[in-house]
Amino acid sequence: MKKVAIGVDIGGTNTVMGIVDEKGKIISRKSMPTKTHPDYTIYMNSLVDALKRLVESCPDKIEILGIGVGAPNGNFYNGTIEFAPNLKFKGVVPVVDYIKEKFSYQTILLTNDANAAAIGEMIYGGAQNMKNFIMITLGTGVGSGIIVNGELVYGHDGFAGEIGHVIVDPNGRQCGCGRKGCLETYASAPGIKRTVFNLLSEMIEDSILRTYNYQDLSAKQIDEAARKGDPIAIKAFDFTGKMLGLTLANAIAHTSPEAIFLFGGLAQAENLIFDPVRKYTEHYLLNIYKEKVALLPSELPPGDAAILGSGALVWKEYKTGSV
Repeated sequence: MKKVAIGVDIGGTNTVMGIVDEKGKIISRKSMPTKTHPDYTIYMNSLVDALKRLVESCPDKIEILGIGVGAPNGNFYNGTIEFAPNLKFKGVVPVVDYIKEKFSYQTILLTNDANAAAIGEMIYGGAQNMKNFIMITLGTGVGSGIIVNGELVYGHDGFAGEIGHVIVDPNGRQCGCGRKGCLETYASAPGIKRTVFNLLSEMIEDSILRTYNYQDLSAKQIDEAARKGDPIAIKAFDFTGKMLGLTLANAIAHTSPEAIFLFGGLAQAENLIFDPVRKYTEHYLLNIYKEKVALLPSELPPGDAAILGSGALVWKEYKTGSV
């Protein structure tokens, strides 16, 4: 009988889930809306029903090893989502305990979505032979997962590794977390939009970006403009790379990783973001770390990464003998 894991990714808009085999093939998948559920009890009931339908839809005879869940503000130690700003249900949500009441699988784990992506990279992606690396997810926010000596760093309370909320400018941009100057306000998709509009007010060069209002402009459009040589767009990527590179240089001093992987929508800009990040990371690095750390694109397929990452939580436990 084929051994498989279930991966669940809880996003602010949708929840996706799938049955994943050991080689990273998604055998069956389903999705459901997240934001239409007004409280977590209604949401969790819908999630359990969706998981049952997922298992029933699988065409193969399978042995399910467990369920892995990736979620914003997911706490690995407690199995809870805690005060996630982009979810409608607030406070502490006991996800693992709720699922354990409905399923008898031995392994049910939860962590934050960026940590899940890091585990996915280690099990299925470009970090399969690495024991020290950092995963950075560049999307609506900036997430991170830090692997040291083959283990994900959780810290004493389950919330270690929030590189997106390292302060890069104490007097800088207002962040959704309530503080000012977090990396997330500069290196995320909304962050590069904010940079563009700052540059439009400071620079006089012609730019296609002057035709957009703030609500209509997307990171993809900035990417497209930069590829056509737009000076404002190119400068925006350079500044974004500078802020991210500075932060990564500091992160390298903490863990001395073999590589840093970039994943997410902004990372799809390829050399537009990788070149300045690499340049500024090397510029700010202490000499003993220079030219030792590879900056690499994630090898997880974008459409499957969320499911693979959360499913990899179970596979990692299985491979280390915990399941």
